[in-house]
Amino acid sequence: MLGIGTIARKVFGTPNDRKIKATRPLVEKINALEAEFETLDDAGLIARTEEFRRRIKDGESLDHLLPEAFANCREAAKRALGLRAFDTQLMGGIFLHQGNISEMKTGEGKTLVATFPSYLRALTGKGVHIVTVNDYLARRDAEWMSKVYGALGLTTGVVYPQQPEDEKRTAYAADVTYATNNELGFDYLRDNMKSELSQMMQRGHYFAVVDEVDSILIDEARTPLIISGPSQDRSDLYMSIDKIIPQLPDDAYTLDEKTRNVTFTDEGNEALEEVLHARGILPEGQTLYDPESTTVVHHVNQGLRAHKLYSRDKDYIVRDGQVVLIDEFTGRMMSGRRLSDGLHQAIEAKEGCDIQPENVTLAQVTFQNYFRLYDCLSGMTGTAVTEAEEFAEIYGLGVVEVPTNRPIARVDEDDRVYRTAKEKYEAIVAEIKDAHAKGQPVLVGTTSIEKSEMLSQLLTGADLPHKVLNARQHEQEAQIVADAGKLGAITIATNMAGRGTDIKLGGNVDFKVMDALAADPEGDPEAIRERIESGHAADEDAVKAAGGLFVLATERHESRRIDNQLRGRSGRQGDPGRSSFYLSLDDDLMRIFGSERLDKMLSKLGMKEGEAIIHPWVNKSLERAQAKVEGRNFDIRKQLLKFDDVMNDQRKVIFAQRLEIMEAEDVSEITEDMRHEVIDELVDTYIPARSYADQWDTEGLYAACIEKLSLDVPVMKWGEEEGVDADLVRERLEEASDKAMAEKLAAFGPDTMRQIEKQVLLQTIDQKWRDHLLTLEHLRSVVGFRGYAQRDPLNEYKTEAFQLFESMLESLRERVTEQLSRIRPMTQDEQQAMAQQLAQQQAALRRQTDAATLGAPATPAQTAAVSPKPGAGSSDAATTPLVQGFDETDPTTWGAPSRNDPCPCGSGKKFKHCHGRLA
Repeated sequence: MLGIGTIARKVFGTPNDRKIKATRPLVEKINALEAEFETLDDAGLIARTEEFRRRIKDGESLDHLLPEAFANCREAAKRALGLRAFDTQLMGGIFLHQGNISEMKTGEGKTLVATFPSYLRALTGKGVHIVTVNDYLARRDAEWMSKVYGALGLTTGVVYPQQPEDEKRTAYAADVTYATNNELGFDYLRDNMKSELSQMMQRGHYFAVVDEVDSILIDEARTPLIISGPSQDRSDLYMSIDKIIPQLPDDAYTLDEKTRNVTFTDEGNEALEEVLHARGILPEGQTLYDPESTTVVHHVNQGLRAHKLYSRDKDYIVRDGQVVLIDEFTGRMMSGRRLSDGLHQAIEAKEGCDIQPENVTLAQVTFQNYFRLYDCLSGMTGTAVTEAEEFAEIYGLGVVEVPTNRPIARVDEDDRVYRTAKEKYEAIVAEIKDAHAKGQPVLVGTTSIEKSEMLSQLLTGADLPHKVLNARQHEQEAQIVADAGKLGAITIATNMAGRGTDIKLGGNVDFKVMDALAADPEGDPEAIRERIESGHAADEDAVKAAGGLFVLATERHESRRIDNQLRGRSGRQGDPGRSSFYLSLDDDLMRIFGSERLDKMLSKLGMKEGEAIIHPWVNKSLERAQAKVEGRNFDIRKQLLKFDDVMNDQRKVIFAQRLEIMEAEDVSEITEDMRHEVIDELVDTYIPARSYADQWDTEGLYAACIEKLSLDVPVMKWGEEEGVDADLVRERLEEASDKAMAEKLAAFGPDTMRQIEKQVLLQTIDQKWRDHLLTLEHLRSVVGFRGYAQRDPLNEYKTEAFQLFESMLESLRERVTEQLSRIRPMTQDEQQAMAQQLAQQQAALRRQTDAATLGAPATPAQTAAVSPKPGAGSSDAATTPLVQGFDETDPTTWGAPSRNDPCPCGSGKKFKHCHGRLA
């Protein structure tokens, strides 16, 4: 009996069916225009692009323009690549333009699909980003599809790591830019650390098409992108805290050795607060529970852990004045490895070693928050439906299943479950042997590199030739995947997402041609291609006769999506194929979800060794288990994102403020407002509201004016004058500070002063933001404990992060005002001293250059190469100076060697071990 939902779907269709149906009239319009665009010459296609651009400027909508733009793009692709887009590819492009994820099976031509919405959106002149999972695919797709865009009169760029700045700027200025998700994110962060608009790379976030969208927006979105650098030296803080910890009584903390956890008790917190106040580490009136105390609390906790949980010669050793960790499993030293979050520094303080600076976060963003910057985001993948809820909730993306161009002919067999891993692998090898014997290509999917290598050994033992696809070069990956469809091929691979190369039955013609040309460089490429294409048809027919590609998975992944990616490699474009999953009760997923009961049941049923249980119910049961795991992982990512959203809101404010400052020609109004706000705070602090003049702290205000504003004003006299109130004091301070700044403006000149103000603002914002990020990291690490007090950690984090942000803005105003009040033009004597210093440096450099080129031959590098080594030749030769005119008592005659260069005295030693040590 059919359920109500099933009957309703039969009558009304599914929501997905209705979306597909809605695009059919558009596809028909595009097809109706095909004959018109076929009559255009190549210049005519480009002329149409210019016409479309004019119409958009005149106010025509992109939706109205879509049929003509898609028809023009289809014609360009047909001429440039010899590929005519199917109707289903046009549908996929329409959904992308609308800001959806197009789920299209492997082999349906997603790379070409992306050109249609990208062309339409690029007509606005705002730039389009096409995002790929690795640099190889970004370069390959950009090179391949640039032929289409070029035929339409558009420019194409590709962004990659370590790219020269001018080249990268040109790539971002192109109409369509291909890049990886990592490089886009890092360039966004780098741009927001620049000090001038001309240095920025990206020109906005208008429209993006994300290829393998599930891999990028879900799998890789677990870890944020971070740009880090060395932090300020906090050695004094570590050492001050280190002296406190040994003095604490045993009842000040609780130690749980089982979980390796140590925490302060309530009594310990009180005692600690007193000591911190007494030693000046914690300011008077500030408690450990104030948001401003987060950093101190964090370091105190790390100091306690260093003393109570980490033991010398057990967890670490001290060698050559450095703390070296010991691996608890192997007992070996882990040189170069350091504990994070200041814990390693706390141990260094405990042992009296030199304290190495921490690495701090200079800038940070999650992929979720980066991609939500785009006005319109879209994506393509073969597997997205299982994660539709996450895409909708996090990114506001709908998922549409686009039908295949030809019906799928692949046979998906029920899972085979064996009792032990040994039985399973024996059955797998036997199955592969049978398939190989009849020439059927086999793609074997594994969940880890370790298991793929183990299976490779089993196949080698069975004399079965095969290839293993692990984490190697992307070019090698493409070659291995391209060969996986050849007659009798056996390929073992880990995760198949984002490989970017189709497995074509009989092998990939393009790769066969490349191999043939590599073997015969003098051969005629056209003749070689013709010969290979004629032979390829026979190879393809032979593979089809053998049953097509056989996908054999060695276990279920915790995500159904990964399983579907692997399965989808078979049966592309209506090809025959089959897929089968071989499982055992020892597999991780089976073990976690009640394999003991299943094992007992199978034993009672009398299952013999080597037998498998095969039933659709098993498949459904496993899919339910996978759905549970997916739901749990989604909840974890969602919770992490909620915390990051707090930082993201603040990040957007800071980055927007930086951009506004860089765009402004004159920021004097901003700095004036800041200065006046600082004056307001000073007056409010030292002249309490509704107080009498004899209650004013005029001495404190006078000192603060000198420190914060560099103003020597008679504040104490003002307090003695009749009729002077707080407002009049404020007014006089503003007048005095404005006059001082006006004098600086006259001394420096308007252009110089504006530049100084802008740079001080930007540098101070960057410094304060870096410090704020570190404080938020420390807050995040301790706020989870609030849950024990029945308080929501997220709400606590939001409240305290907001207070810290306000505090940061306040200190930002003070710092900018202080710095600008202290700058002054250099005196004539100072200018002369600096000019003299520069002249000496240039003279020393000239002497070095003259000495190196004297007698014509050698460059400094060549001079170093022929210099005598210690012990080589006579003792006289070993001390011949390398720099002519070298005077041991006059460092200006030594040239400018780096620390590792040979010493210019000719001793043969490195400069840092010779005269450089004395300098």
